[in-house]
Amino acid sequence: MITIIDYKAGNLTSVKLAFESIGQKVKITDNAKEILQAEKIVFPGVGAAKAAMDNLKSLNLIEPIRKVIADGVPFLGICIGMQVLFEKSEEDGRTECLGILPGSVKKFKTSDKMCKIPQIGWNTVKITKQHPIFDGIEDESEFYFVHSFYPACSDKNNIIGQTEYAGSVFASAAGHKFLAAVQFHPERSGRIGLKLLENFSNWDGD
Repeated sequence: MITIIDYKAGNLTSVKLAFESIGQKVKITDNAKEILQAEKIVFPGVGAAKAAMDNLKSLNLIEPIRKVIADGVPFLGICIGMQVLFEKSEEDGRTECLGILPGSVKKFKTSDKMCKIPQIGWNTVKITKQHPIFDGIEDESEFYFVHSFYPACSDKNNIIGQTEYAGSVFASAAGHKFLAAVQFHPERSGRIGLKLLENFSNWDGD
């Protein structure tokens, strides 16, 4: 069973349908007890880091999320669900995040008028470290991105995939023990994205 965290924003239905299309049973919940009992957890998202953190706080989900990650429950963060795992974000001035991964989230800055921000569309991911979520996925495969901010990992050992955009090379995928996170949207990335979700579904955290 895949448990999707409902933090009252984001593309929950499309993520649910993507997992169901590969034969997975899925539950969407904002219930702390159900999250603490989950076998595998996905935190998907679109929108702003501050709104996401505010909603998690109002739903009393911050400590349950920290606990399941600390307890080794396989966990996948997607887009905003990746960004809030870091210590802070430049979004909305400065947003304090979950602090699970060392590093911060920065805004794209470029003087190139031809380079659009936010990044919307397909871009390649350079796999920098072997990880189960990339099993059977070719290096430099393309995934679908929608974002104006990007993760900057302080611990380079956590980086498992990198992407270049607007003059910045950033961590488009990160992992630590039982935690994996991606800046792109696998549920919108066609066959390759579904393969990544299938890999996560089969991942026991090793």
